[in-house]
Amino acid sequence: MFAQMTATARWQLLALSVLFGALLYLLAPILTPFAVAALFAYMGDPAADRLQRRGVSRTVAVVLVFTAMALSLIAVLLVLVPMIENQVSKLIEKLPGYVDAMRYRLLPWLQQRFGVEAELFEVEKLIGLARTHWQSAGGVATTILATVGNSGLALVHWLVNLTLIPVLLFYFLRDWDGMIERVRELLPRHLEPIIAKLAHESDEVLGAFLRGQISVMFSVGALYTAGLWLVGLDLALLVGMGAGMVSFIPYLGAFVGVAAGLIAAYMQFNDIAHPLMVLAVFAVGHAIESMLLVPWLVGDRIGMHPVAVIFAIMVGGQLFGFLGVLLALPVAAVVMVVLRYLHTQYKLSELYGYRAAAQLQTLPVVAEPALIPPTA
Repeated sequence: MFAQMTATARWQLLALSVLFGALLYLLAPILTPFAVAALFAYMGDPAADRLQRRGVSRTVAVVLVFTAMALSLIAVLLVLVPMIENQVSKLIEKLPGYVDAMRYRLLPWLQQRFGVEAELFEVEKLIGLARTHWQSAGGVATTILATVGNSGLALVHWLVNLTLIPVLLFYFLRDWDGMIERVRELLPRHLEPIIAKLAHESDEVLGAFLRGQISVMFSVGALYTAGLWLVGLDLALLVGMGAGMVSFIPYLGAFVGVAAGLIAAYMQFNDIAHPLMVLAVFAVGHAIESMLLVPWLVGDRIGMHPVAVIFAIMVGGQLFGFLGVLLALPVAAVVMVVLRYLHTQYKLSELYGYRAAAQLQTLPVVAEPALIPPTA
């Protein structure tokens, strides 16, 4: 692809890439609603296309898909938010008991074994502060609004972003195919076939990740929650869904869930049997996730190493904040497709072939032995 470009074209491509990266970095604080709306539009576009192929107009198809997505999100929020609020309230109520257990059981053991100082567990002020703010807030939504509302400008910015997402989502869904086609028309003609091929492969990877991984997150969260509920854990929903929501980072969901579940089970039951049952729940859940849910819902199209996933999220957050975290894995998936293409092109290049040929030429030539007739 790059071999067909002139030196001037390569410099122009590099300049455009640098300019695009600089604009993305500078505009990151205002691009979050656009990125969220674009991701939802990308996930909803195949459904709108299927309805359109069945004879429904594009506008009607977009309205149906948009309504279905909005109702699904509202239903999830109406069900989960009150339940999570109840779980957080229970957690705050139980914090004094947890602290007492740490002070009178865990701390003496840590002091005896490792010489840990007692000042590390003086958290009564933090508990009282958390309880006061939670009760005065009156719920999750009010707490969020109170946090963002410390500044009137921040509150206005937050409300504008929240309002923009559904508006942008509707227009992205309606014009998605047209925008893709206009971008394709702007590509240089000699590069268009290769870029279209890479875009098709990237679309398969992104589709597998976005649609499949979100299903895996909710399925794993529900699985962990059900298992912890059967164990009898009071904070089953908070621990289970929390572990499920961060399961897109390999092994992090299970690690966070195990740590939080073990602490909650030990503090609630004060025995060894229930923490062992929590371990069993996460062991079975992780096995189902890795052997059944991920192969079925995601497949092996992404092909990203766990270290690459963690690195991509950290780099995205460091460079672009929340927008970078949001786009880290989709961008990394596209980069993996491009890198696989470049690797294939390198294996087919003259550079790779020249090295192989040069190695063959340096091998010593061994003369074939002369045939000696057998003696009588």
